[in-house]
Amino acid sequence: MTYFSTASNARHAAKPAKSAAAFNALKRDIMLGILPSGTALTELELAAHFSCSQGTVREALLQLQEEGLVRRQGHRGTQVSECTEAEAVEMFRVRQQIECNGIVRALQAPSRTLVVDLKALFAEMIDAGKAGDELELASFDRDFHRRIFQDAQLPALDPILHRCLVHNHRFKISRSTTPRDLVATAQRHGAIVEAIESGNVAAASAALSHHIATIVDLGPDVFADATQ
Repeated sequence: MTYFSTASNARHAAKPAKSAAAFNALKRDIMLGILPSGTALTELELAAHFSCSQGTVREALLQLQEEGLVRRQGHRGTQVSECTEAEAVEMFRVRQQIECNGIVRALQAPSRTLVVDLKALFAEMIDAGKAGDELELASFDRDFHRRIFQDAQLPALDPILHRCLVHNHRFKISRSTTPRDLVATAQRHGAIVEAIESGNVAAASAALSHHIATIVDLGPDVFADATQ
């Protein structure tokens, strides 16, 4: 398995432990809306909270900025970024273009481990869904989509896709007013795995396109050909 096979904590194991802990804790609170948009994040206060240096906090905040979860504005400090529908719509569109072009390229010469890796991640998503852990499910979900894109051999676009995925999940969670069936959410990826395993490029592209277009109820408005 590649680095996409692990959950968020393990993915940041190479980072200093305290920086990774601060990053993961802040990311979780932002994704869940515990830290709402506009919340000020000061290095001094966070350093005291996490019992670490301001440099360690700064490193965590810089990574959060890379993922689009905070805005650092010089003398105005750092704030939790907005999570608007307008941005979500554009990121869904960017994501669909990147991923659907990417899957065509990936299936022209897929790696021998692609299907095995995707099935393993699919199983991890099912387990996270059964455990009721929405953030862990979202983490494996991002790994799943990035694993497909890895075989497209377009590494410069991966950070863009990752940011879109993070924002999409944050937006989706923020829109949830009632508990969702997380197992059903995980199972939606099964059709993508089946299409990729069959080697049918058109079917795989269509399955992925439909999956993205029907993630939230914006689908028919964002993608004219989307069907629920």
